[in-house]
Amino acid sequence: MNNSPKYDERPWGNFTVLDEGDTFKVKRIEVYPGKRLSYQLHAKRAEHWYVVAGVATVTLDGRNIQLQAGEAVDIPQGTAHRIENPGTEKMIFVEVQRGTYFGEDDIVRLQDDYGRG
Repeated sequence: MNNSPKYDERPWGNFTVLDEGDTFKVKRIEVYPGKRLSYQLHAKRAEHWYVVAGVATVTLDGRNIQLQAGEAVDIPQGTAHRIENPGTEKMIFVEVQRGTYFGEDDIVRLQDDYGRG
């Protein structure tokens, strides 16, 4: 286990860690209308995103995919990715991380709207 918070506010929304173990972490993530997470990649984990409310635009290695509630996408380890909320309502998705390490220092930010490196 790492020492990540169970709930955290971010400039784009918030997340809650629902469960975690040695090889996985599950989060509920809310993204405010018009906001997006950083364009990033991970060396030690893959992710699966399942949209449960709202609409999402997902960018995978420069290619955009539109997701509605009930749709999902897999993000392979090492793939550049971003999710944004183009809608007017809060977008909520569940993120399942699978891998060997889940710390914040495994985030390589390629572009960030909030000045984080």
